[in-house]
Amino acid sequence: MEPLTGLLLAGLAVAALSFAHTLVKLVRTANLADWGSPWINLLDGVNRLFCFWFHRMSPTRLPLPAEGPAIVVANHVSGLDPLLLIGASPRPLRFLIARDQFERFGLQWLFRAVGCLPVDRGSRPDIAFRAALRTLHDGQVIALFPHGRIRLPGEAPGMLKPGAVRLAVATGCGVFPVRIQGVRAEGRVVSAVFVRSHVKLELYPPLRPALGEAELTARLGSMLG
Repeated sequence: MEPLTGLLLAGLAVAALSFAHTLVKLVRTANLADWGSPWINLLDGVNRLFCFWFHRMSPTRLPLPAEGPAIVVANHVSGLDPLLLIGASPRPLRFLIARDQFERFGLQWLFRAVGCLPVDRGSRPDIAFRAALRTLHDGQVIALFPHGRIRLPGEAPGMLKPGAVRLAVATGCGVFPVRIQGVRAEGRVVSAVFVRSHVKLELYPPLRPALGEAELTARLGSMLG
């Protein structure tokens, strides 16, 4: 190998290592929530950079308590929604998701790693409810989409699933409503992640379970549309 070629390759290697070091440092700085695993924390940082840079999400942080249980609820317009909520949360979010989504090929390992709770739509939803109760009693944050499915703006109002409200009343913890706006690929699951958006999260004051199930449901319906 000629000396000049060797110097060039060495320079490229040094530049690549320097770039990788800078990138890892940037990702670690972006990471805000402690998931209890170094590599999940790195994924958290990558996701935040992805949401803020690629999807141009407005600089928003969910006003969650520093510790203790809480429930985050949001409208559901695409498969991008969970990434956006995680990107705006200072704490790990444990999502309730349909079992058929939880068992998607190639993704189940990730859903397990971040503590998702699978829900059987057709039978035994009480199992997921009890798991969610245990998670809240452990002082963690549950996140769910009360519409139960992707629902586009302008669709006729649908009934909200009662899980979030019942969890709040059973545990006494606050409900933090979020309205997701600006997703370009509304109605899509996978492709919504890769179609660039200009996302805005509208945050509402937390709702307290002392309002009662009926009032909580009515207010959530008004906020989430």
